[in-house]
Amino acid sequence: MMGARGTMMHRVVGGLIAGLLLLAGAPALADSPAELISSFRLKHGEPRVVRDATLDRIAMDQARAMAAKDDLSHDALGPFNRRVAPAGAGRAAENIAYGYDNFEKTLGQWIDSSGHRKNLLLRNASRVGIASAKNASGKRTYWAMVIAGDYAPKGKGKKNDKEPVVAVKREVAPASKPKSSNCHVKLLGLCI
Repeated sequence: MMGARGTMMHRVVGGLIAGLLLLAGAPALADSPAELISSFRLKHGEPRVVRDATLDRIAMDQARAMAAKDDLSHDALGPFNRRVAPAGAGRAAENIAYGYDNFEKTLGQWIDSSGHRKNLLLRNASRVGIASAKNASGKRTYWAMVIAGDYAPKGKGKKNDKEPVVAVKREVAPASKPKSSNCHVKLLGLCI
């Protein structure tokens, strides 16, 4: 015969077991950025990507540089081709953004933009690097993603198969916009 204390303990243990079973059966609340990108790619016929330490470092350097300057720019650290060279990739693309504090919303923003979407679906990409950094005030998060694939064998693919390197930013109130260049043309470092 079980006393009141035994009955109470039985209910607590039963409740804990039920809770654990519910959690075990529930889908993960937050997949990793590489898993989220891979899921999107798989739906569109492209292979999965995995996180790559070199690409993560390249993305982190870019995110930190943009945050330090409080400026959304692919050129925050110099030309993309030079920055991505250490990855040894045959094909690579970069997406940058600012405004969201989490990757899921940033990814949604990129999926909704045709140029960014094209980068996410870079043909035969296998590796990705993702990073974010906050500006000095801590109020704005800058994101950088570098996606890359190996060199394609000669004769494979289209001649005009270069992927764009694009940027997008989520507009915020004018008072909090980062400094932006009013350059229409940049020639020899001069803004015209």
